[in-house]
Amino acid sequence: MKNTSNVFWITLGLVCIAVLYGALAPESFETVTDNMKNFITSAFGWYYLLFVTAIVLFCLFFIVSPMGQITLGKPDEKPEYSRISWFAMLFSTGMGIGLVFWGAAEPLSHFAIDPATEQPGTDAAFKESMRYTFFHWGIHAWAIYAIVAMSLAYFQFRKGEPGLISATLRPIFGNRMNGAAGTIVNVLAVFATVIGVATTLGFGAIQINGGLSYLFDLPISFPVQVVIIIVVTILFVASAWSGISKGIKYLSNANMVLAALLLILVVILGPTMLIFDTFTDTIGSYFQNLPRMSFSAAPLDDNNRAWINKWTIFYWAWWISWSPFVGIFIARVSRGRTIREFLVGVLLLPTLLSFFWFSVFGSTAMDVQIKGVDLTNLLTEETLFAVFHELPMSMILSIVAILLIAIFFITSADSATFVLGMQTTYGSLHPPNVVKLTWGIAQAAIAIILLSANGLTALQNALIIAALPFSFVIIGMMVSLYKELNKERKEMGLMIRPYPKKKKNNGDSSK
Repeated sequence: MKNTSNVFWITLGLVCIAVLYGALAPESFETVTDNMKNFITSAFGWYYLLFVTAIVLFCLFFIVSPMGQITLGKPDEKPEYSRISWFAMLFSTGMGIGLVFWGAAEPLSHFAIDPATEQPGTDAAFKESMRYTFFHWGIHAWAIYAIVAMSLAYFQFRKGEPGLISATLRPIFGNRMNGAAGTIVNVLAVFATVIGVATTLGFGAIQINGGLSYLFDLPISFPVQVVIIIVVTILFVASAWSGISKGIKYLSNANMVLAALLLILVVILGPTMLIFDTFTDTIGSYFQNLPRMSFSAAPLDDNNRAWINKWTIFYWAWWISWSPFVGIFIARVSRGRTIREFLVGVLLLPTLLSFFWFSVFGSTAMDVQIKGVDLTNLLTEETLFAVFHELPMSMILSIVAILLIAIFFITSADSATFVLGMQTTYGSLHPPNVVKLTWGIAQAAIAIILLSANGLTALQNALIIAALPFSFVIIGMMVSLYKELNKERKEMGLMIRPYPKKKKNNGDSSK
């Protein structure tokens, strides 16, 4: 296949090995990966907490720094997409399907099933559940995406480097990134993307199947899930074939319209005052407790530490493992924006929207639970539809949700196919369609094979394991980015004060 790099073949080989292991010995694969995951979350939990918080502070620094004026592109370059389309694409790719999957289920779990510190079902657990949900899906998560995306966009569009993770490390390692070291970095990024999207395809098919089962008594079965994956694959490959400016852009805009429609309907039909009161109160509680949650390692409380490992550390590792894919895509659609505008758009706006989303669906789910309908015994993929069952217009809400899941599903896979094409063709902004088609089919095949062998959880564990080495890559990206931006700041004369100090005219009053 022309125009492909060694990264393509090496990653394809590694993925095949992992999939064969998962398909032929699923129990062994899950046991091995689960043990490794548990060791990492227990032994490196403190590291993840410090690392992710450092990324947040790093991003906030650039928002207020004079370096925020620098454009992610040439000095006179304009953004390629409108703000609405840009925001829709980065949000749909970053978290879309996860918000639908966990919108009701996570707050409910923290409230009624497994609270962090409070007693299940209490008012204190209600408030704590929302606070931790905000924490897991808020600024910390988007900061991880933002730092990877900003580094890639800066080096690619301003410095003329190829759109590869390895290219962002050249200010530190120089030409060594052109050899084996660079290949290792890029293989790690591509491997994480392939595995992440394959697990999303599998779990997304399970949720769509769960919704159809709850609504229409369609059996939850492997053949149904295979049909769902095949249909979605055909759609996202067709979209990827048409390019970002058509397929992904149009689908992302459709996502935002459907998401807004679902939000508005649930706000009106659900516990409206509780939703707005919870949103307002939890924002205050979130910021009040943010430092404590950011550094909470529970050294003397085994139960709370187990909860932190299961939720917070898992999420931090999950966002890190997804950052190559999401970061590369966000970088690709953010050309021409200043660093300050980029960070406000990527870091703050999606965080606020995520907060409101969880306030709407989480408050509604907990309200249903409080009023006597037990949702705790349902499968995660059925929770949202069970909540809708207790509201007026439940069928309409469920159909809109299934459509939204499907389109988010297609958008994520579509974006990943494009990113994989870029990463395995030397960072090309327009990867060949045959390469995108290959990765699209490969992702679907992986999801189907592992669904048949119940190996998705093991593959998810493998993704979490891959996050640890990639975190060191991100540290290198942060050092490289600051080094180059600070150098450019000095060259441009950018200062903290808004205007440069006027030069003395040496007594020449005519000047």
